[in-house]
Amino acid sequence: MELDGHAQQRSERPGEPGFSDAYRGLAEELASGVAVVAARHRNRDHAVTVTGWLDVSWDPPTMAVSLFEEARICEAVEQAPSWTLSVLHRGQQGIASWLASPGNPVDGLLNTVAFRRTEYSGTVVIDESLAWFEVVTEQIHTAATHRLIVGRVVAMGRGRAPGGRGNGATPELPLVHWARSFHGLL
Repeated sequence: MELDGHAQQRSERPGEPGFSDAYRGLAEELASGVAVVAARHRNRDHAVTVTGWLDVSWDPPTMAVSLFEEARICEAVEQAPSWTLSVLHRGQQGIASWLASPGNPVDGLLNTVAFRRTEYSGTVVIDESLAWFEVVTEQIHTAATHRLIVGRVVAMGRGRAPGGRGNGATPELPLVHWARSFHGLL
C-alpha cells in the first residue's frame, strides 16, 4: 500500500514486542528546540538540558516543561519558588551536551558555564541564550515517567549574544535536537 508515494510500513501495536522502540525511533524524527531548565533548591543550583518544553499561552504568559520524575532537577523545580528556561543557540552545543550528561555533580555543575541570576529569585539564566523565561509553577501533572510542570512567566529577556544583539549584529540561530544529537539551523 502507498500513501503519498511512500510505501506504508507496518504499524506496531501497543503491547507487541518492539512497540516502545518503534515509538522512540519515530519520536527521534521530531526536531525540537534545546533549552536549559534551572532551579535553586537547598542552596544549590540545579540545571539540565531539555527538549520537551513549550509556550502554552500568551495571555497570561504560561510555559510548560517535561521532566523525568526521578531526576534531581524535577525535585528542584517542584520545590523551588521559581525556575528558569534558557533557550540555547547553536553555538551553545557544548553547554547543552554538558548539562545533558547523566550523573553530573551538583557541586560545581555550572563552574564552566557562564550565567547570571534573575532579579526575582536569583535563579540561573544561561548567558548568551536566545531568550530566557522565569516561571512560577502553577500545576504539576504526572504523565508516564515524567512530570509536566506548568507555570506563569514572571520575568523574561534576551541573552547577551557575542557581538551584542540589538546593535545590528546577525542574531544567533537556535540549537535543535534531532536524530539523537544537537544541530544548528543552516
